[in-house]
Amino acid sequence: MTKPVASTVPFPTSSSAHDPIPLIDLKPQYQSIKQEIDEAVQRVFENQTFVLGDEVSKFESEIASYCDSREAIGCASGTDALILALQALNIGPGDEVITSPFTFFATASSIERVGAKPVFVDVEENGFNINPQAISAAVTSRTKAIMPVHIFGQCAKMEEINRIATKHNLAVIEDAAQAIGSEYRGRRTGVLGTIGCFSFFPTKNLGGAGDGGMITTDDAQLATRLKRLRVHGDAGRYQHIDLGMNSRLDSLQAAVLSVKLRYLDSWTEGRQRNASWYQELFDREQLGSVIQLPKTLPDRRHVYNQYCVRVHDGLRDEVLNSLREQQIGCAVYYPQPLHLQPCFAHHGYKEGQFPISEQLSRDIMALPIFAELNLGQLERVVSGVGKAVRSAQSKSSSISKAA
Repeated sequence: MTKPVASTVPFPTSSSAHDPIPLIDLKPQYQSIKQEIDEAVQRVFENQTFVLGDEVSKFESEIASYCDSREAIGCASGTDALILALQALNIGPGDEVITSPFTFFATASSIERVGAKPVFVDVEENGFNINPQAISAAVTSRTKAIMPVHIFGQCAKMEEINRIATKHNLAVIEDAAQAIGSEYRGRRTGVLGTIGCFSFFPTKNLGGAGDGGMITTDDAQLATRLKRLRVHGDAGRYQHIDLGMNSRLDSLQAAVLSVKLRYLDSWTEGRQRNASWYQELFDREQLGSVIQLPKTLPDRRHVYNQYCVRVHDGLRDEVLNSLREQQIGCAVYYPQPLHLQPCFAHHGYKEGQFPISEQLSRDIMALPIFAELNLGQLERVVSGVGKAVRSAQSKSSSISKAA
């Protein structure tokens, strides 16, 4: 078997051949940097500054440097980052924001939360990101922004999206919750639009010990307003210029994340190494007619927040059940596209309106990709998928013959 692209991150070697393989396991990561994390947490307790403060300012500067943005503003969650971004851009009732239906709920709920309308358009088959041609067709006089999602850790077609935004004088809000460190044509997420929004939910590539979020921008005026909005619109001395919200990043989270940021690129390299090995192992298993692997598109740096394959021929759920029986971690991202969610029914979207997103929801299956996986575990995952596929094909064939 030909070895994939070399990595400076060595494979972990310890695990039993019979141990369950989780979809995500945060314990090995913590153990590898335990002393640094514990020291950072202890420092916060000794200083007794738990909200904003020096730890948050330091981490904001580090994120700004990492993303190459002029400003970075910490907040309480990735969802709040999206809401604050919309508020800072004065988007509200009567306005429309174009986005993807194939994403986590927070993307569209943030738009609805500020009183605007999420306008869904379909995604592309390659990469699963929003289709720029569909965006262009959806622009109306009420459109105020585009919210592309860099799904699973790979950037959307930002040059085309920004061209549409410039033509129609629209803001671009990057939902980069899954994509910190990803790149498009050499530039990192967070500086590819008007505002970038990140999540530090524990399972993200850069995950905290709780929730947290960050907003990046090159616009100094927007940054000033965002800093005000996250503290109830307070400009200082209880002068409330805006109707903001309470969304401050905790110092504990900032201290933990500051330590982990130093390791982010090596962890990303580990995820990329695992994706490369998956390609080799699946090629050997010869499942190409059923299992479609994710691809890194041109001019991208894919950071693999999730490693999502497509399972064709209607076999996805059978394969999922088999993997679970084999104690191999797997999940569906996402089982129902947002335009079909009950809370958005009043917008009038119908099944069949966005066929690619709907088909992806029937096909997609996530497999373990975290950096601490070892080669034996990856081999077990792929072998388990092969076993699951063949079993599902056998059942399907038996049903067809009986009919």
